[in-house]
Amino acid sequence: MQFYFQGRANYTEIISRLGLTIKVGDGIVRAVGLFGVKSGEMVWIGPKRIKGMVINLEHNSVGIVVFGNDRDVKQGHKALRSHKIMSIPLSMDMFGRVIDGLGMDLTENSSKYLENSVMWANIDTKAIGIIERKSVTEPMQTGIKLIDSLIPIGCGQRELIIGDRQTGKT
Repeated sequence: MQFYFQGRANYTEIISRLGLTIKVGDGIVRAVGLFGVKSGEMVWIGPKRIKGMVINLEHNSVGIVVFGNDRDVKQGHKALRSHKIMSIPLSMDMFGRVIDGLGMDLTENSSKYLENSVMWANIDTKAIGIIERKSVTEPMQTGIKLIDSLIPIGCGQRELIIGDRQTGKT
């Protein structure tokens, strides 16, 4: 497998950008090398250059989630750093389209949105916070005296159906 570098690169730069896969399974690749890689950074794996994102940094290896068919990645394949945080393109042309995790159109199988993208958004971002809701103030009666006297049931919120606050309900 051969990776091409733009411009003139010295050997230490090339070696620091390369890694070697040591374990593949369930969409996760364990690789050694890739010195200085960051969490969330995009890497290319194998001869088909399948995209992956670094998710786990350990002392001597990294965990990479594969965005593609992990059957194409084998033990001993090379991995290459991109020095970019994993992101997807955003544009007005993407509204109403079905896209995958990389921002590629699944209906047309084209990459035209990559060229027309206005901005890029990181894939791994903080989740939106929980909306504050009005607390449950209205009790709900089931009509069965035993249940109504033992179990407080609130009406008005999905989160508090049976039980008090902080009782470990899921």
